[in-house]
Amino acid sequence: MLAITFHEAAHGLVAYWLGDRTAHDQGRLTINPIAHIDPIGLLCILIAGFGWAKPVPVDPRNFKRPKLGMALTALAGPVSNLILSFLLCLVAIPLYFNFTGVWAALGQFLWITASINTGFAIFNLLPIPPLDGSKLLIPFLSNKALHLFYRWEDYIRFALMACIFLGLLDGVIGTAQSYVFGNIFAGAIRILSAIGVLA
Repeated sequence: MLAITFHEAAHGLVAYWLGDRTAHDQGRLTINPIAHIDPIGLLCILIAGFGWAKPVPVDPRNFKRPKLGMALTALAGPVSNLILSFLLCLVAIPLYFNFTGVWAALGQFLWITASINTGFAIFNLLPIPPLDGSKLLIPFLSNKALHLFYRWEDYIRFALMACIFLGLLDGVIGTAQSYVFGNIFAGAIRILSAIGVLA
């Protein structure tokens, strides 16, 4: 829920900065999870282990450069998850290594949450519609190609869900998640050691 909430709020915030008030006017610039929950998506998370949030509404016509605006808005979600992952590591590592009992357990919980945020970012960066990674291609597509992109998006969405359910993407996502999170964790360790939080 934390990953999804920050992810969707970041989409709306960047869209707002770029001139689109749609998400703002619909109350989506918030880290209140209730504003971003899709009931069916939440049910799928609880039952199947994967799901989705209610997409933040974006009107590209409000951007000065619509294609670039859509790409930057899409990128904001995964970037917010990577930033959150790093910040969680900065808190989790001292708790886990310097304390015991409840505080160490809290550190482990935050560490797992950081890892989930990294995996969520990696998954959303896949260049497959309707994921954010596919929207990063928009500035490079012609109007004709963009029309086909949106035309086939719903069909590709169902194929993507089938791939997730069958575990066909687990290897790719897991490998990328391990690599990226390993670097985030190592960076947090270096910073904490430099400021004397860790021995």
